Amino acid sequence: MEYNIYCDESCHLPHDNIDLMVIGGISCPKEKTEYINKAIRDIKIRNGVYKFAEIKWTKVSKSKYKMYEELVDLFFDTSYLSFRAVVALNKSHLNYEKFHLSHDDWYQRIYYLTLREIIDIGNNYHVYVDIKDTKGSDKVDKLKDVLNNVVGYFYDETVKNIQLVRSDQIQLLQLADLFIGAVSYANRGLSTNSAKLRLIEHIEEKSNRILTKTTPKVEEKINIFKWLPQEE
Repeated sequence: MEYNIYCDESCHLPHDNIDLMVIGGISCPKEKTEYINKAIRDIKIRNGVYKFAEIKWTKVSKSKYKMYEELVDLFFDTSYLSFRAVVALNKSHLNYEKFHLSHDDWYQRIYYLTLREIIDIGNNYHVYVDIKDTKGSDKVDKLKDVLNNVVGYFYDETVKNIQLVRSDQIQLLQLADLFIGAVSYANRGLSTNSAKLRLIEHIEEKSNRILTKTTPKVEEKINIFKWLPQEE
């Protein structure tokens, strides 16, 4: 089968005074993407939002809570959608020099950890990454190299392409942003937005999982891994 994976990230900059980074993605069978993208647009329209307006975690509010809850329900009610995220903790503890790494090298490794549990040999994957900055194309090229080095001879058959895209143009990428934002907010221990807290609770109830804990490796619907740097 062919799958599309829509990836985004939160708190990915090295000096943003936030001591964690979240990278995640939603996987969807390629043949189902048009249906899901339309379903997301229909939810917007039902809730009085322009169908091409961008949905994202930063916009979650009391006034639009019902729409965001419906989006979460769409994800859980659709058996073939799955979400995976890696929460990389203690960014300030990273010892780049000891391991001969740059921040971008570490970023690529966390991206690989995210994708590793989504990708199965025998299927084909198209990975879409949200454009964050002018270095996006360089990051994608490096990510291709990382995957190529790891998966070796079957790379060209398994991961067909990794492409930079704009999140405001792809509904499923916006849905990925929503879940990544929820995981980031929960793990940062934030509590200033009651609508966001309510939505996190709704996700946890629907998934029967806590967003601040690593899930079992075999968990497919909502899979979260909390990564810690080596201290020595």
